[in-house]
Amino acid sequence: MEFFKAVFLGGLLTGIFSLVVGSTGTKAGWLAIHTIHAGQYDVLWSWPLFFAMTGMAWGLMMLQR
Repeated sequence: MEFFKAVFLGGLLTGIFSLVVGSTGTKAGWLAIHTIHAGQYDVLWSWPLFFAMTGMAWGLMMLQR
């Protein structure tokens, strides 16, 4: 159950961090922040950052058990 909570939290943290860093126009090196076109909106996203944030959130939740 912790994994599903971690995926949500990892997505939220990735969205916030990508928005803050990507709004300056940088690709952020290995984070590879790119723009995804979702309908009429542009969303900044990074898959490596998503996996890192999800792993971090999952580890923190497992430590709290």
